[in-house]
Amino acid sequence: MQARRPGVKLLDLARGPGRLTSAFGIAQAFDGWDLCSGRELWIGRIEVEDRPIGVTKRIGLSREMHRPLRFYEPGSPFVSGPRKLLTPLPAA
Repeated sequence: MQARRPGVKLLDLARGPGRLTSAFGIAQAFDGWDLCSGRELWIGRIEVEDRPIGVTKRIGLSREMHRPLRFYEPGSPFVSGPRKLLTPLPAA
């Protein structure tokens, strides 16, 4: 990741979707792929299965901002965006 984004601080390597895809070398050719299927491309590794996952609304976009499509690990210093937006959404 650091080789793909030289000179960038560790906390900023993958902060946000554009930086994340750049750090992982995910090109536009992957647009539309299901990243959860684990077939062609898998970007995660499960080390601890019972770790809580935070869910909030999207930020910085003009469409679908109300939808709970932002997932993160609570307390991680690598999560982007204002900390006030990391308050989890109420359960649906």
